[in-house]
Amino acid sequence: MPVHLLSLILLFIPTLSFAWNTTGHAVVANVAECYLEPKARAAVQELLVDETMASVAGWMDRVRSQPDHRHTSTWHWVTIPDGMTYASSEKNPKGDVVEAIERMAATLGSDTASIGQKRLALRYLIHMVGDLHQPLHVGNGLDKGGNEFQVRWMGRGSNLHKVWDSGIFEAIGQDHTVITESLKVVDRRTLRKLRRGTPADWAQECVDLRQNAYTVAPGAEIGEEYARAHWDLVCQQLQAGGVRLAWLLNKALA
Repeated sequence: MPVHLLSLILLFIPTLSFAWNTTGHAVVANVAECYLEPKARAAVQELLVDETMASVAGWMDRVRSQPDHRHTSTWHWVTIPDGMTYASSEKNPKGDVVEAIERMAATLGSDTASIGQKRLALRYLIHMVGDLHQPLHVGNGLDKGGNEFQVRWMGRGSNLHKVWDSGIFEAIGQDHTVITESLKVVDRRTLRKLRRGTPADWAQECVDLRQNAYTVAPGAEIGEEYARAHWDLVCQQLQAGGVRLAWLLNKALA
């Protein structure tokens, strides 16, 4: 491959919007499993056959470039500029993570949807609820959710979105089972709080939270100190995503 062509390819790789790495998505799925009601748990197991929620949590990223799933490429994120709400912001005609979550939840709870449609909807939901709770997947419309905000991460060129998707997890270095153990017990008051609202409301939370990511200047050298400073927020969002995923599944399947 010519060097100039390889350079162009590498230039555009960071603009891809993957949310949370395998660890993050697995944690959301694992936390959700802790809060499934018996009927919903049985339905999930039936739909996933011999797989688990954690094992399929990253599936949507893996198939997004395949012809049968290419139409879902915009379902991983949403743009809500500062000072606006989901209702008042311009909608992507190809769909976004908020409306896709609502649509897939409706499919999962439908009396007329086929098993195949429900199985697909479940896989999408497990992933998209995780996506929605990564603050930079609710973009401000200025830098593609931090993909165009260049930084130096651990001595290498990167961008803010990639740091939040995977860099922070790599810096902390904890396995998803360890993280899950620290997040799976949620007090009743927090549960009541998390089990309110809609995907649009949850996206609005990220509008407020995403500014926490922008505590550095473009081109800044960041690493473990940045990761530790934001780890509590990452864990808060993983836990919220897990509880809310279970809440959606319970409503649709219980």
